Amino acid sequence: MAIYAIGDLQGCYDSLQQLLEKLEFSPEKDQLWFAGDLVNRGKKSLKTLRFVKSLGDSATVVLGNHDITLLAMHYGVLRPNASLKKLLKAKDADELMDWLRNRPMLHVDESLGFCMVHAGISPEWTLKKAQKYAKEMEVPLRSASIKVWLENVYGNKPRRWSKTLESYARHRYILNSFTRMRYCDKKDGALNFSLKGPPVYQSKMRKRNKKVPWFLWKKRKKIPLRIIFGHWSSLGYYQDENVIALDTGCVWGGQLTAIRLDRDIVTAISQPCRNKV
Repeated sequence: MAIYAIGDLQGCYDSLQQLLEKLEFSPEKDQLWFAGDLVNRGKKSLKTLRFVKSLGDSATVVLGNHDITLLAMHYGVLRPNASLKKLLKAKDADELMDWLRNRPMLHVDESLGFCMVHAGISPEWTLKKAQKYAKEMEVPLRSASIKVWLENVYGNKPRRWSKTLESYARHRYILNSFTRMRYCDKKDGALNFSLKGPPVYQSKMRKRNKKVPWFLWKKRKKIPLRIIFGHWSSLGYYQDENVIALDTGCVWGGQLTAIRLDRDIVTAISQPCRNKV
């Protein structure tokens, strides 16, 4: 049995199928982990979502910001965009949305030594705390009051974590950490949502830069597992002893990337994407 993790799909169905052929993937014996953002921007979001759902127990999916956005559109919180109208009008849309909102925010596999989330784990959290807060998010997502909840969790504040945060402010920070985070303030760890470009690693520039990638914040709580995440296409493929970034910008004309998790050495396998939006 092989276990693979795959970066953001964003509706790039053809690239996914080509990558799976390259991996010689078999749903009867292999496992796929998807790092969120199954849909949006690409031309085949409906086909992509149906396919991943059809994999059943062979697929593990964590929710990304575009998946949350799709749910918000489905429940009338946001206006549908052009790339998702076909999906939202599909005869099985309700079934697909129900399946999607029952996906986790965080996946942990201690035996493999990995955990997976879409954007990251707040640098102020331990793994135990992150698991607790992920479960906390899953309650409203799976409840009958999901529409009201979605109406109140969009926004950029608060930017810093505090155990005293309550109600929607608390949930907004947790959701943003799991699905939207890239940079944080070098001094206090406050999240920054305005910066989306690649990090500047040159030492002189880093000294002047007051923002750092969340996973490089010096005061970040130690996580005993290697964190797999997507979301950051301008970062591209990146790995160190603590994290592996898998969003290689397939929908932007880049690549769709997978890594094999059940081997001692992690190597990337990529498939070029020709469906640039």
